[in-house]
Amino acid sequence: MVFLVFLLLELFSYKGCQAHLAKCRLQDPHRPLHTYHQPGEFLIGGIVSHGGFFSSPATFTEEPPPAPSEGLVVVPKGYQHIVALAFAVKEINKDPHILPNITLGFHLYDSYISARSTYLATLLLLSMVNKFVPNYICDVENNLTGVIGGLDSEISFYVATLLDIYKIPQLIYGSAPVMNNKSPGLPFYQMAAPEALQYKGILSLLLHFRWTWIGVIAMDNDNGERFLQTISTIFTNGGICFAFLERIPNLSFISEIDAILEQGTIINHKIFSSIANVIVALGESYSMATFRWLPYLSEHDDMTYNIKSKVWISTAQLEFTSFAFQRNWDSAIFSGALAFEIHFRNPPGFHQYVVHRNPSSTHGDGFIRDFWQQAFECVFPDITADKVEGNLCTGEEKLESLPGSLFEMSMTGHSYSIHNAVYAMAHALHAMSTSRLRQRGMVYGARGKNLNQQLWQLHHFLRSISFNNTAGDVVFINQNGEVASSLDIVNWIIFSNQSLRRTQPLSVCTERCLPGSCKKVKEGHPPCCYDCIPCPEGKIADQDDMNDCHKCPDKDYPSKNQAACLPKDISFLSYEEPLGISLACFSLSLSLITALVLGIFIKHHDTPIVIANNRNLTYTLLISLLLCFLCALLFIGQPEKVTCLLRQTAFGIIFSTAVSCVLAKTFTVVLAFMATKPESRMRKWVGKGLGHSILLSCSIVQVGICTVWLATSPPYPDVDMHSMAEEIILECNEGSVTMFYTVLIYMSCMATVSFAVAFLARKLPDSFNEAKFITFSMLVFCSVWLSFIPSYLSTKGKYMVAVEIFSILASGVGLLGCIFAPKCYIIISRPELNNREQLIRKKN
Repeated sequence: MVFLVFLLLELFSYKGCQAHLAKCRLQDPHRPLHTYHQPGEFLIGGIVSHGGFFSSPATFTEEPPPAPSEGLVVVPKGYQHIVALAFAVKEINKDPHILPNITLGFHLYDSYISARSTYLATLLLLSMVNKFVPNYICDVENNLTGVIGGLDSEISFYVATLLDIYKIPQLIYGSAPVMNNKSPGLPFYQMAAPEALQYKGILSLLLHFRWTWIGVIAMDNDNGERFLQTISTIFTNGGICFAFLERIPNLSFISEIDAILEQGTIINHKIFSSIANVIVALGESYSMATFRWLPYLSEHDDMTYNIKSKVWISTAQLEFTSFAFQRNWDSAIFSGALAFEIHFRNPPGFHQYVVHRNPSSTHGDGFIRDFWQQAFECVFPDITADKVEGNLCTGEEKLESLPGSLFEMSMTGHSYSIHNAVYAMAHALHAMSTSRLRQRGMVYGARGKNLNQQLWQLHHFLRSISFNNTAGDVVFINQNGEVASSLDIVNWIIFSNQSLRRTQPLSVCTERCLPGSCKKVKEGHPPCCYDCIPCPEGKIADQDDMNDCHKCPDKDYPSKNQAACLPKDISFLSYEEPLGISLACFSLSLSLITALVLGIFIKHHDTPIVIANNRNLTYTLLISLLLCFLCALLFIGQPEKVTCLLRQTAFGIIFSTAVSCVLAKTFTVVLAFMATKPESRMRKWVGKGLGHSILLSCSIVQVGICTVWLATSPPYPDVDMHSMAEEIILECNEGSVTMFYTVLIYMSCMATVSFAVAFLARKLPDSFNEAKFITFSMLVFCSVWLSFIPSYLSTKGKYMVAVEIFSILASGVGLLGCIFAPKCYIIISRPELNNREQLIRKKN
């Protein structure tokens, strides 16, 4: 019958538009009283459940008149669903990453919880924006991309039967309709958890508490009947028995109210006189307003019941709602109810958006006036009426002052599903517009038949859409059109002012051990009673009530409260940090100074002060010091295979060469003095060959040690994850620690011998005698390396490397400063002292 009417309307609208090409003037006489339109290049349709009408039954002898506005009964809490949709569209239009340069709009109608109004609203969505001309585009093309709704399964079914003709997606934010043999596979997407999941959850809850004798109430409609038939089998097989199964009648006409109240009194007596203390309730979102009649009827019953001893368990479809006239009714019987609720979070900015919502600031919202009047028990002045009865609405009333049964400032489960549905539609449109399908046939942001012909392809993108919403949750719709949703079990705490608080039910001996601590069972107590002790050092507990603490992986370290593992920082002495930059600058500066000293000596190579101190050994010593300062750079930067092989061996060989030069110089001075004595046998040893022999032999020994080291157990890049608690140290493993210390010991022995010989020869009466300067230089050298060993062993990571670099630079500075600074002073500042006459005079 509906489809026949639909076809007749199409034919009639076509003829009407042919007769009036300039402008379509057809308009349905029974247009909805409430609509909310926001223009956009893409329109999202919405079927909401804002209220309903109580009227007289139709006689079918004449055309029924339009529903009177005074017969409207609003469910104020349903207005939040409208606000949630408008808020989501507003946020998407501000987001440059979703549909950039494209405006998203919406058009909302009220289903009025009736089939006739729902079909009309759906046809209006499929028609033009302002005129009822189904299936014909007359003035403005309607780019309807999808429809969000409805809240109840029957309403959703009515919408789906029409949208299926056009293959337009429907995103349902309430319970999903059940398809029958005549309507298989209607294209809709379920944004809430399926009811089957709730049935299993309720059964598990009953069995957990051993509640096996229960009562069940449901609304007297198809959905309620299906619920009763389904759980009867499931619960019975699970060992649950029913004290009663009651159906709460729907009130459709004013004339039925007396009969329904009488029937309700009978049901009320059965419920509260039963010894079953657990009641499982199913209904539509507004059914709680109907259930609230039960305590009201008890007040007018002669029987006395202990109604507060009942535990209510409600499904996710039920919300804590009431009609405006029930605002002061007692709701204490529902306090403590265990409610299955759609998991939700409050998106950022939603609370502030709701706070500023009022009739004067909302353009195009046809719902807010009636909501405002019934929620705040006031009326807006009518310019056509001489006198207005009741309190006047100012529009400045505060939504936060309303009780929780009428309106909530934070988002509810159904509003959250609407919010996700809008974002899912926007993400699907965005994905479709950027795909190859758009490049082949759809111009981004275009209008016309080309666009409308492509919108059916949204199904492909919706069935694989996945995104993070603004509240931080992942939204994913699978191939069956079901969102991956979860349910929360909450405890309703209802206060005397009808405000609502949701809490997690809790009944434990010990409340809980927080992260960072673990359980320790008390002796002589049940395992549910325990103490909470802090985790030992180095271990963490990252969840509540952990039996034991555990260690972090090697790449992580425990946080200060020992409640989480944090990633370790990668540590090595780099050129990008102040310490590395400073040491590198010192190394380069000292290298430059050494090069300048070498240049000075080469330039003045024929002067007595240079000749008297063995030029070749002097040049070799300066070159060795230059390379020593430069080899410090090998220790800076991320350890690599080549640098690890070179840094210690190069340092050992070069420094040994430098110390060998000093040792050769010292022996040369001593032997030269001893050779001046009469009949001395030392004369045959004096000469350049002695110094070169000492240099070569001492250096070859160190080269041999380093060669054996590299051949047997060479250094290599390594990772130390345990020495530092919060750092992963990239280092060079020395391979053989024995060989490393052998290199140092050999070099120390040469320095000690050189120091001893120089100390003995420091007072020899010879001009330009270097012994005293070598003594000081070796004293500095030995002091540095003696302090190096404890410092090196007591530090970790990059600071250990820095200690070695400092020792290399400091000992090199000692040799350079003590031996060559006095000579440079004479060569540059006192050239008159650098001559042969001065040398002979001093000798004499």
